[in-house]
Amino acid sequence: MANTATKVLTAHVPLHMAQKIDLMASRLARSRGWVVKQALEAWIDQEEERNRLTREAMADVDAGRVIDPQSVQAWADSLGITHPLPVPG
Repeated sequence: MANTATKVLTAHVPLHMAQKIDLMASRLARSRGWVVKQALEAWIDQEEERNRLTREAMADVDAGRVIDPQSVQAWADSLGITHPLPVPG
């Protein structure tokens, strides 16, 4: 059986945000707590993925797997022309 232990968290949020949460909850026929829980789960997932990607990028830098900034800048500068440069890599 899944762990169903919970903990109540309290946060002060701007009134306009609380009103939007209430509106979303009523549109979805869900509770305010359900909407907040879904938002927190999405935020936690996003932050965990950001952390994983940062660690992966730092490992690439440590291993010397980098692209020189001049190549990246030349590519970015070419994006506005008819035939842009290929993505550096």
